[in-house]
Amino acid sequence: MTDLEKHVNQPGRAKLVKNVREKINELGITYIYYQFISVTGRVVGKGIPADHWERTAEKGFQLVYGATANLFLDRHNNYIGYGPEAMELVGIPDPETFCQLPWDKRVGRVFVTCFRNREERKNPGGHLTSDCRGNLRIFMNEFQKKHGLELRVGTEPEMMWLTKNEDGTPTGKGFSKPFCYHIDQFESLRPVFMKVIEYAKAMGLDMIQGDHEDAPGQLELNWTYDNVLRNADRLSTYRQICAQVAREHGLIACFMTKPFMGVSASGCHTNMSLWKGGKIKTNKLGHKSLPGVEEVFGYVEGGTNTFMPDTKDMQLPGKIGLQSIAGIMKHLPALTAIGSSTVNSYRRLWDQGFWAPVYADWGYQNRTCGLRVSAPGRFEYRSVDSMHNPYLLGAALLKACDHGISDKMKPADPESRNIYEAQKAGKDVKKLPLSLGEALERLSEDDVIKSAMPDEMYKVFNWYKNDEWERFLGATTQWDLDTYLDCLP
Repeated sequence: MTDLEKHVNQPGRAKLVKNVREKINELGITYIYYQFISVTGRVVGKGIPADHWERTAEKGFQLVYGATANLFLDRHNNYIGYGPEAMELVGIPDPETFCQLPWDKRVGRVFVTCFRNREERKNPGGHLTSDCRGNLRIFMNEFQKKHGLELRVGTEPEMMWLTKNEDGTPTGKGFSKPFCYHIDQFESLRPVFMKVIEYAKAMGLDMIQGDHEDAPGQLELNWTYDNVLRNADRLSTYRQICAQVAREHGLIACFMTKPFMGVSASGCHTNMSLWKGGKIKTNKLGHKSLPGVEEVFGYVEGGTNTFMPDTKDMQLPGKIGLQSIAGIMKHLPALTAIGSSTVNSYRRLWDQGFWAPVYADWGYQNRTCGLRVSAPGRFEYRSVDSMHNPYLLGAALLKACDHGISDKMKPADPESRNIYEAQKAGKDVKKLPLSLGEALERLSEDDVIKSAMPDEMYKVFNWYKNDEWERFLGATTQWDLDTYLDCLP
């Protein structure tokens, strides 16, 4: 069988398809969004009436290959990744991701896995390697089979709520004042974040805490960690929810990394740990009537956290944790291209203060390093911002950890000093790439991290991001005019 046929006929899927039909009927859903994730993390796909659920669950729908690259033209007017002559992908829904949209209960949502067209002469019905979500599932399963370990991830998604003019254009201002952890400024955005939390709970996010950060209109809302794929789905869902709430409140939900200079940018720190065992606890949120299938509302719990300290030193992770840190430190330059994936990302690193993850070092609770052990049992990858694609980053982190564990790597000693003070004292610490162009070069040299984007995925990513960098280099900006317009005579 082809990859597509194996996916459609995997054990237990037919029952899940029937469960979705029951939910469609129970909830009165008449329309469904079938969605996947593009190279930049954008949610793309098609809408299909719910009457056609069974047929679509079996046969899928077709969409141009170029949708994986947002169907964008490069600066030479060539379609990125795939031209108009390319065939159409087949999107097959994953019924375990089906749920209702709380802002319009007539509509459901389901994630899909993408495959090559059935009529392709080469590898018909094979996994579409430019499907970043499908790739992450494959790598997650391979890692678990090889090491008996599951990567669990919790993200800290900062973003900003901006005001807009009557014509919809941004005013250039955040809704609130830039006071970090300020309850009054948090309160000013209460109608917004309470609606986000309401919608999030209805779509399976177990919201646990939130605060006002130190940029205008900047909030961070967190949910419980889970395996790397399910957390990536929830981050994509969270972004959709914020966009909807912004429409309802006449605001802009801004995930751009750094819209304002002189204040903090929006990061998305990624806390990670590797576990043996555990199982999904269904309906963790305690819904009386689930607005979707059970797995959407479940979270992986239990098992053994292999990152927990195995010596009396509670600041040092266990052996597997140290090996994973070593693997990530080895590949930090290439990882930066994925975690800080836009031109604007590097405004965050240049306008830095003591909070930006500029240096390739690690330590316990040391926020001046690119990687920190944030608590016993987990560490925080910091060189990642609000614009990243969590499916690409998750796959790359798996590859880096696999390298560290397989080669039994050992990291350098952790740094407990402020990294800036350590440098003054003579420590030689390498900086992370400080531009998108430099980061893309480091990625091109790193076969381990490139393997997280197999075949056409790297082709699409490299093409798209190099074009973005070249467009920036060729653009005349307001800074150019302010600096050079009157410089002579």
